[in-house]
Amino acid sequence: MTTIPSGRLVEQAAVNALRTLLQSHGHVVEEISGQNDYGEDLFVTFADAGRVTNDVIKVQVKGGASWRRSYGYAVPVRQHGETWANGNVPVFCVVFDPDTGRLHWANATEYLRRGASRGSQVRTVRVPDTAVLDGDSLASFVDKARAYVGGYRGRNAVLAHLGEMAGVTFRSADHVLHWVNEYGEQLIFWQRRGRPYAVLLHSDLDWEPVKITPGRLLIPGDAHLGLGFGSDFPDELRRFMPVATVGGIVLNMPEALWLASCFSTTEWMRRDVEAGTERVADAYTEASEFLASSSSS
Repeated sequence: MTTIPSGRLVEQAAVNALRTLLQSHGHVVEEISGQNDYGEDLFVTFADAGRVTNDVIKVQVKGGASWRRSYGYAVPVRQHGETWANGNVPVFCVVFDPDTGRLHWANATEYLRRGASRGSQVRTVRVPDTAVLDGDSLASFVDKARAYVGGYRGRNAVLAHLGEMAGVTFRSADHVLHWVNEYGEQLIFWQRRGRPYAVLLHSDLDWEPVKITPGRLLIPGDAHLGLGFGSDFPDELRRFMPVATVGGIVLNMPEALWLASCFSTTEWMRRDVEAGTERVADAYTEASEFLASSSSS
């Protein structure tokens, strides 16, 4: 008599658990044939208020205690790295733990792209045990997944790519400028409206965010150029300083001039938008978002 491997039963239970959860909330789930190992088990098309959207993801589903690790769960990448990282549809990993009956998830495409931006060869996708997927957390998962899918479109695709590379998250309203210097190092200038500073992200500094202002941009011999460049430095230092700097970072002249043009372009975004009360109310939120983005890099 032919027997069904226990591992196969657990895997199918995992697929069934995820399908049931998604379909019970109106989302469309299509199972991919298991005859070939393409690295995805489900196509999921999200619905919104009973209407099918254009937001689609692929899901690799794993089931069983063998995927459990100290940090949560691990899904092996194997030969799927290229398609998961660079396919037209983002891939998410979901692990079903039969001992707890819980589903856990991770964005495999985002995880692999961030690893690649750091020069790492990612062999497993880490799935945190805190990333539980159930009826209470499903709406949050759907929002995050749909926002990520939206990042594949138009200008958002550029912001998503740069954000993954630098390990931060940009808003669609942010002013983000990208430049590559003569040594192949990448620089990102990030200005959010209402902030009195911009953020410089530099690949040669491991993408560590550095707050910068026009006053901290020292261009040797400049006369502020009408926008206060170098105003934080004494006149003598500004006139005789042999190198350009910003926020303690030494720049070559092309980099300094590029930053000057970035500051010029975004000067209007650093002005007060509303009365001081609104700025104070937003201060805590802005600082929290900045620290959260920084800690994920």
